[in-house]
Amino acid sequence: MELVLILFLLQHVWILVVSALNSDGLTLLSLMRHWTSVPPSINLGWNASDSIPCSWAGIGCNNKTQNVISLNLSGYAISGQLGSEIARLAHLQTLNLGNNNFSGVIPSELSNCTLLEELDLSENHFTREIPHSLKNLQNLKVLSLYSNWLSGEIPDWLFQFPHLETIYLDLNRFTGSIPSNIGNCTNVSKLWLNKNLLSGTIPDSIRNCSKLEQLYLRDNKLVGFLPQSLNFLENLIRLDVKSNSLEGNILLGLGNCKNLEWLVLSYNSFSGGLPPDLSNCSSLETLAIVHNNLTGHIPSSYGLLDKLLSLYLSENRLSGRIPPELGNCKSLKELMLYTNQLEGEIPSELGMLSELVSLELFENHLTGEVPISIWKIQSLRNFTLYDNNLSGELPLELTHLKHLEFLLLFKNNFSGVIPQSLGVNSSLEELDLMYNQFTGPIPPNLCFGQRLTVLNLGNNQLQGSIPSDVGKCPTLRRMKLEHNNLSGVLPEFLHNSDLEHVNIAWNNISGKIPSSLGNCTNLTFIDLSMSKLGGFIPPELGNLVNLTELFLARNHLQGCLPPQLSTLKKLDKFDVGFNSLNCTLPSSLGNMTSLSELILEENQFTGGIPPFLSELKRLSLLRMGGNLLGGEIPSWIGTLKNLQYGLDLRSNGLIGQIPGSLGDLRMLVSLNISSNNLTGNLEVLNRMEALTEVNISYNGFTGPIPEKLMKLLNHSSSSFVGNPDLCINCPPSDGLNCERTSGFRACARSFNSHKSLSKTEIIMIALGSSLGVLLLLGLACVFLLHRRRKQHEVGRKSMEDEDLLFLQIMEIAVGTAHGLAYLHYDCDPPVLHRDIKPQNILLDCEMEPRISDFGIAKLLDPSSASGTSMSISGTLGYIAPENAYMTARGMESDVYSYGVVLLELITRRKPSDSSFMEEIDIVGWVRSTWSKTQDINAVVDSSLVEDTFDSNIVEQISGVLLIALRCTEKEPSSRPTMRDVVKQLLDVNPPQRSKCNKV
Repeated sequence: MELVLILFLLQHVWILVVSALNSDGLTLLSLMRHWTSVPPSINLGWNASDSIPCSWAGIGCNNKTQNVISLNLSGYAISGQLGSEIARLAHLQTLNLGNNNFSGVIPSELSNCTLLEELDLSENHFTREIPHSLKNLQNLKVLSLYSNWLSGEIPDWLFQFPHLETIYLDLNRFTGSIPSNIGNCTNVSKLWLNKNLLSGTIPDSIRNCSKLEQLYLRDNKLVGFLPQSLNFLENLIRLDVKSNSLEGNILLGLGNCKNLEWLVLSYNSFSGGLPPDLSNCSSLETLAIVHNNLTGHIPSSYGLLDKLLSLYLSENRLSGRIPPELGNCKSLKELMLYTNQLEGEIPSELGMLSELVSLELFENHLTGEVPISIWKIQSLRNFTLYDNNLSGELPLELTHLKHLEFLLLFKNNFSGVIPQSLGVNSSLEELDLMYNQFTGPIPPNLCFGQRLTVLNLGNNQLQGSIPSDVGKCPTLRRMKLEHNNLSGVLPEFLHNSDLEHVNIAWNNISGKIPSSLGNCTNLTFIDLSMSKLGGFIPPELGNLVNLTELFLARNHLQGCLPPQLSTLKKLDKFDVGFNSLNCTLPSSLGNMTSLSELILEENQFTGGIPPFLSELKRLSLLRMGGNLLGGEIPSWIGTLKNLQYGLDLRSNGLIGQIPGSLGDLRMLVSLNISSNNLTGNLEVLNRMEALTEVNISYNGFTGPIPEKLMKLLNHSSSSFVGNPDLCINCPPSDGLNCERTSGFRACARSFNSHKSLSKTEIIMIALGSSLGVLLLLGLACVFLLHRRRKQHEVGRKSMEDEDLLFLQIMEIAVGTAHGLAYLHYDCDPPVLHRDIKPQNILLDCEMEPRISDFGIAKLLDPSSASGTSMSISGTLGYIAPENAYMTARGMESDVYSYGVVLLELITRRKPSDSSFMEEIDIVGWVRSTWSKTQDINAVVDSSLVEDTFDSNIVEQISGVLLIALRCTEKEPSSRPTMRDVVKQLLDVNPPQRSKCNKV
């Protein structure tokens, strides 16, 4: 009984204690019930036993009345909702709940807090519209609702608050227009409406906001012109309308803008010129008008802005020279003029900008050398000049820039040796010098600062070995050294865990692929092709589980494909073509199910076409030609439904018939099954509707050529030869002579006399309307080119016809290269033409080339003991240097002659043109001119480039020029093979052939 009494008394005392808390305290406890997450300072500190809440965290009271006048819980990580009980805090003057996790709607009952002067609900998750009832808060001075999910239109009553000074509504989802009565808010100094969905124009009434200091309207959908009334806002310090759709001329700086410090108009559609009157804004620190449609020159008056810190005028169409007066902006830290049409030299006066941190002038038309004064700006961190026409050498002063982080100079005409101490005294993070004319070795200490992430030195003339320092760079992510003359061996990759991209293709690197490359487990791209690497493919490459592209083609690799590569589950492209790899293909490679391109051509792989390939359902390109594969084409080949770009099984030992399932490859564009022992008919190819290129030559196919392949036969009859029992169906009503048109007999006639060609048979090449050239070569090869139509000489067409376009030149170049590659590699024994020149290359009406005049052709007999003869063969100007006094048997002589033809085609100059200096031929002239200028316009015929605005075409022309120069190397061993030439020409992406006019 006594215990019950004691408990009753304790409970009664507790109720008395609770009831001692005043009404504001009880209201706060009631608000807290809506909160799902509360920090301990509130959960424990808001004590119901207190008489007043004035000592609680975040609470401020009137000293006399003890009423709560301030609730500031900013940054307390509170979650939940703001309850309607807030209306009971009738004396509240400040409500700050910013930077929390409140959600739900703003309670309309908040309007009862009529004494509120500051309302801050920013950085929460409040939704829906601003309650209409809040218009009762007539004493409001600060309204901060930014960074919520509020929507609807901005209410016009908001701009009728007589005392409102600060409005932050940015980072919401407000729609509609800016209310036109914004000018009623005459006391507002800060108006932030940026990053909403506002549309319409900027109201002209804003001129009445005479106390306005900050106006942020960026990242909306505003349209129309920038109001000239902004010039009347003399107190304006910051104006930012970035990322809208504003247009018209920029008419600012006309009034008193002496207080303006920040002007950002970027990413709009402003046009006209830069307003020179902005020089009146003497306090301007940041001027940004990036990505508009501005034209004209940069006003020299901007040099008067001596407080300017950042000048951003990039991505416009500004022209003329960089005004040297900008050198007077002594406070300038950032000068961004990239992606314009600026020209001339970089003014040396910019070297007076001693505090400059970033100088970005890339993608312009700047010329000349970089002034030495700029290389001496010790504060430089970011120096980007790429894609201009700048020249000269890099001075030693560059190596003294201790703060330099980004040096991007690619696509210029810089030359000379890269300073060898570069990197020792700097903080280099990105170095990109690609597509210049740098020579000499790679500096040995580029990663000395242990911060280098990008090392791009490709497409230069660098020599020597790759420094071992590169393999010890822990921060390196990208390394592009392709298309140089680098030699030696690859460095060990010991500390490159961040490495993602490696391209060292087209060099003279020898030795083995280091197994330590397998340590770089973040690698996604490797290209080591077109070098002299030997040995085995290291199985450690199987550790590169993030690898998506691996190119090892055209090296001297040998041995088997390591089965460990099967762990490369993300690999998309795999190319090991043109090596000496052998063995059967490991079945574990079937696990590489992400492959879309698999290139195994020109190796010595044995066995049949492996069944594991059927698991590679994403394959769009499969090249296995030029191996030692046997057996039949498997029926599962038809399950590779994504094969589109090519299926190449040529030059193997395949037998049997084409499986019917091959016809299921409805997307396949290119099919090459030539030079096998396949038999049967071609009917299945009739179902392959996407085919545009087919080569079935040199098999044992019989029967009629399918109707859908007839147009391919007309385009390239050489792709069908070597199948003596093929015939064509030719309806009499078409009015054509089948045999004279296609070179194949009509199926209705006897074909007993058409046996396989023997080594003593006559090879015929169709010229004009009759088979007029007969060659007795003693082998079953060379082109069976049957045409009835009129044909032309390349020499006459290309050199004299000014209308010959580059697209046609590409057709001639590729077709001729294909022909020579065929003579060199697909004939047994190979054939040397020995007199390649324009007059011996004939064109049909489709501009398809035909090699002719084999009068001095020679069989390349591997068993012959003598490599030369004492007779000179060929035509002056096209003869390779090694053949000047004796005739060499090597294919390299044909390659040289072909290179001279290429140079003729793109320069339209004769081998011994009258414009050349004495004792200089076309090869010497092109090499000298290109070496000095690196300007494609200085070498190729002007008609090829003067009307070409497509940068891709210009790049293709440059690509052909480089191929021609490789073909005409003085040292025969340095020349590519004709197979290499074909691939290189195709790599420059030649266009489709034009159709022949058959009317």
